[in-house]
This record gives sequence, structure tokens and C-alpha cells, in this order.
Amino acid sequence: MFGIGNNKISIESYKGVRDFYPEDQAIQNYIFGVMKKVVESWGYSEYSASILEPLELYKSKSSEEIVKEQIYSFIDRGGREVALRPEMTPTVARMVSARIQELPKPIRWYSIPNVFRYEKPQRGRLREHWQLNVDIFGTSSSYADAEVIKIAYEIMKNFGAEEKDFIIKINSRELLGDVLEKAEIEKDKHTFVYRLIDKKEKMEEAEFQHSLIVLVGKEKGAKLLEMLYYNEALLTVFAEKKSASFLAEVIKILNSWGLKNVVFTPTLTRGFDYYTGVVFEVYDINKENLRSLFGGGRYDDLAENFINEKIPAFGFGMGDVTVRDFLETHALLPALSSSTELYLVVAPETDLNQVYKVANLFREKGINVAVGISNKKLTDQLKSLDKRNISFVMFVGSEELKIQNFTLRNTVTREEKTGTIAELVEIIKA
Repeated sequence: MFGIGNNKISIESYKGVRDFYPEDQAIQNYIFGVMKKVVESWGYSEYSASILEPLELYKSKSSEEIVKEQIYSFIDRGGREVALRPEMTPTVARMVSARIQELPKPIRWYSIPNVFRYEKPQRGRLREHWQLNVDIFGTSSSYADAEVIKIAYEIMKNFGAEEKDFIIKINSRELLGDVLEKAEIEKDKHTFVYRLIDKKEKMEEAEFQHSLIVLVGKEKGAKLLEMLYYNEALLTVFAEKKSASFLAEVIKILNSWGLKNVVFTPTLTRGFDYYTGVVFEVYDINKENLRSLFGGGRYDDLAENFINEKIPAFGFGMGDVTVRDFLETHALLPALSSSTELYLVVAPETDLNQVYKVANLFREKGINVAVGISNKKLTDQLKSLDKRNISFVMFVGSEELKIQNFTLRNTVTREEKTGTIAELVEIIKA
């Protein structure tokens, strides 16, 4: 027995996570299906890993907010600090580092893992979500950056989005470093400035400027703000710098590939400390869902946590929660049918053993079949099918079994056809 005494256990799931009823799982499967189709069309291979990782994997390179406030961690029975993964990038960097000598480069991998963060559940943010991770390793080419961003763009398009529905903000952490250097901000303060800029949209302007002045001083803070927020020609000003020329090249490639919604955004930083170069974020521009959807960037130094060499890398993470919010906002979720293609409505007093034999004949032809075993009236069985979204129903009674001729109904058009099993299989597969 569950519960204690007369006290029943709550039917609610743990706060911030989801139960996936069949209709929810169907949507989840659709989202994953679109993601996989696009990514694999670019030659990326799927990998996976355990949700458990040593806590030290995240302590130095994940964002400070994740490590100090959001990570789920515990001490196991062997005295080890263990974490539920809050993101996948450190894991994939570890895995690639372990086999870097034997893996042919460039390495193109993807996964759709679940990740965990202890944060306040709200629209677009839960404590557990699934996240598509797409990464390319072993090349510093600007085409690698452009390729991964183009994949993100194509996923959005395959969901039915148009360019007017979203923008791709792009910047470079390396360029930001050059800007901070020109503003004469000390190197040891750069990471703190990045983190502050990353939080700007969540802060009042006066609070942000005060924090910046406390961090770098009034004069340097003003100089930095002038360059980042009021200088539209920043890429031109820094054209001699490798950071600016590389970023300009990536933008040029994307434009040549037909992406017209790429926007240079000098203040874009991304929250993770491991980013070293180009970074990007995809934004929903619908006023009902005005927010960042997902993003990523270049992280060439992360492998040095594991081995004594750099492994150039570029990737992004795309969460299922924000994707679903986007699809719902833009009315892009398709009408999904059940994975069951055929339901056998069985007349009372019919030999069920014979009905199951008929069902098996359909299964042998690759059709998913469910058998009605409620022994209810035909009208009641049909009424119960209204919420199942099954494409076809077939009526089975003693007479139909005797002559091996059945009536098939399309539940959408209400059209009916009568024929043998072989004939009805062709109709269902058409």
C-alpha cells in the first residue's frame, strides 16, 4: 500500500517537472522528430550519456548562477560529490577528449538529453527539460560556426516558422574582450563584466549602471557603454582585430546562405564562462512571447579541463520548453494523430481469439492495431474513440469473421470502404 494510514500520496508531480500523457508525448515526439531530421541531414551522429556527473565538471566552467544556485547535487555513498547534469556541453567535451586521438575530424555529434536546474518554475523555465545539443569539434573554420547556426535556423523553418517570426542575435566573446581592453578594463574583471552584461535585461537601467561603475569605475564604465550600446559601426572600428574579422566572415557566410534575420548584437554575451568566440541566440519577436529561445557559441578551451590540448568546438542547446511555447504562440503545433492506425470495433458476443488473429494479420503488414475488448455496444465503442485521434476503425462481428470481409471507416472523412484484409491494408497505407 502507498501512503501512510489514511493519508494518500499527492497525485501532483514534483514541482517544476512534467508528466507526459500520450497527447503530450506525441507533441514531444514531434518536436524531437523535427530536430533529428534536420540535424542528421547535415551529417551529425547521435550520442548519449548518464544524467549523473561529478560535480567538479561544472564548478569552473558553467555559469556562476548554475553552480551556486541551480545545480542538483548530493554526496553519494562513496563520499563523492555528484550532480544531475544541468547542461550537456561539459559532458560532450569530456567524451570527445577521452577519444580525441581516434575520432575522425571534424566531429559532428548531437543528443537530446534531459537536464536539471533548481530554479523558479515559470513560462519557458522548468526544473527539468529536454535539450537538443548540436556540436562540431576539431575545426576553427568560420564555416563551422555558420554551419551550426544554419542548422538552428533550419530547425526553426522546419517547425513552420518564417524569418519574420524570429531573429538570430550574434556577437563574439573575443570581440567583447577586445572592447573591454580598449576601455582599459583590467583582464581579471572581464568575466565579471560579461556576467553583468548578460544580466542587463533583467535589471533596471540605474541598477545596471551603478553595478558597472562599482565594478570598473565611472570613466571606464561610460567608455564601455559608449562602445557597446551607441556605436553602430563597432565591427568597422575593430576591423583590424581577428575577433571582428572572424565574426564579420561568419555573418557574411550566413547572409550568402539566405539568412536575412541575423542581427549583430554587441551586448550579447551568453551566460556560460566557457565561451571563447562567436556566440548567438535565437529570439522570438512576437510580443506575446518576446524572449530568448535558445543559443550557443564557440568554446575552444573547454577540453583543456581534461587533456593538455585545445579542441576547437562550436555548438548550441535548444530546449523543448521554449520551443513548445514558440510553436503554441505562433500556432505551429500540428494536429497529431495517434500512433495506433487502426482500431477494431468488436460486436458483442464475437470470438475475441479470432479478432486477435485478424489484428495480427494487419500487424504483419506493418499497421499498428488496437482491439476493442470492452464488450460494449458498437455506438458506445465508437463514442469512446472520439478522443483517441485514431485514423481508421474497422467493424468486426461474427459474420465479418466468417466471410473475411470487413468495413473500414476513415474517422476524419467518415468515408467507409468494404473489402478483404489485403484491400483494406492498401487503403490504410495510401
